[in-house]
Amino acid sequence: MLTIVTTPTLDVFAPDLHDQLDRLSQAELDAMEFGVVRMSTSGKVVAYNAYESRLAGLSRERVIGKHFFTEVAPCTNHYIVSVRFDAPINLDALVPYVFTLRMRPTHVQLRLLKKERSTYQYLIVARGQS
Repeated sequence: MLTIVTTPTLDVFAPDLHDQLDRLSQAELDAMEFGVVRMSTSGKVVAYNAYESRLAGLSRERVIGKHFFTEVAPCTNHYIVSVRFDAPINLDALVPYVFTLRMRPTHVQLRLLKKERSTYQYLIVARGQS
C-alpha cells in the first residue's frame, strides 16, 4: 500500500501563520517556500528550515541551539527586529529589511511572530515579495 504524505502549503501572510507553524515538524518546515526560523522565547534557534539555510548559506547544524540575534544574524540585533520580540505581548509585524551579513545586500520582508502563551516565536523571511 502506497502512502502519500502531503505537506501543507502555507501563505506567508496568513493571519494564523504562527499557529500553523507551531503544528509543523522539521520536515514540513523544510517544504515551505519561505524562510522559517523557529526560536524559543529566549531567542535560541530550535528549527531552521531548508529554504532559509540554502539562501543564507548557513547549515542547520551551525544554527540550531544558537541565539539567533547575537550568534546567527547579528545584523538583526536592534530595535527594528530583535527588540520587538522582548515585549511580553503578541507580535505580528511585517518589516521590509535588507540582509547584509555574509551576503550581498538582499531585500526581504520579515514577518515577526510571537504569541504570549506560546513556546515558540518565529522570524519568517520572504524574498521577492516586497
